[in-house]
Amino acid sequence: MDSASLIPFLIVIALSLALIVWLAGGPIFKERRRRRLREQPFPAAWRRILRKHVPAVQRLPADLQLRLKADMQVLLAEKPIIGCAGLKVRDEMRVVIAALACFPLLGARRGYYPKLQQILLYPGAFAVERVQAGPAGLQMAPQRQALTGESWAQGQVVLSWQDVLAGAANPQDGHNVVIHEFAHQLDQVKGFANGAPPLHSTPAYRRWSAVMLAEFNALRQRLASGQPAGLMDAYAATDAAEFFACSSELFFERGPELAQQHPALYEQLSRYYRVDPISWS
Repeated sequence: MDSASLIPFLIVIALSLALIVWLAGGPIFKERRRRRLREQPFPAAWRRILRKHVPAVQRLPADLQLRLKADMQVLLAEKPIIGCAGLKVRDEMRVVIAALACFPLLGARRGYYPKLQQILLYPGAFAVERVQAGPAGLQMAPQRQALTGESWAQGQVVLSWQDVLAGAANPQDGHNVVIHEFAHQLDQVKGFANGAPPLHSTPAYRRWSAVMLAEFNALRQRLASGQPAGLMDAYAATDAAEFFACSSELFFERGPELAQQHPALYEQLSRYYRVDPISWS
């Protein structure tokens, strides 16, 4: 091989080696960076924000409090929070959102919402247009709806700060828009939401589906017959994805009641999230 043809060959080899190193080292470098972030001292100002606005943190055992705070530092370093409708994002907002978003991560390492690219934050409820199907599948005229939160499989969570703050202030009412939308993110990691987040085995999927479907159908039957929804919010009857997200709110905020009234549902959520909120009481 002459020198003229050797140079392009060496360039190809060098680029190939660089690609191999990048593919092999990317996850390693990312985990090293995350470990450094988790090991950083938690800012004193953030502690004050948690004590003031997120009383649910105080319910956690000491080891889970430490894990939550460490995960918050990674989440805030990786996921930008962008103000909308003129809202200027303050540290108070970032810390409250991160704390609540990390509750679903307390028991299992699933990455830090790997599909999530950014969080959009509005001052209050935000308006969206929805096209609903009419008779025979015909599309109706778009209708405007006011929402407090939304999760997109394309990599965005949209939140109302007013509702984030209200949900954080009362950690025992079973309503938390951040936990709800980030449960959707866990479900959507496969590209769509159907109420069945990734599980570790086929038997686990079968048990999950059996329990969730039974509970979902029971809720819809109660509502159809004019009975109260009970502990579960009626919105959970919308579809399987909303049932999972609403159940997740109850699991983290009213775990003992959920376990008492819906033990099979609580068991499945405890297996998935790998925590037992009953022990936090």
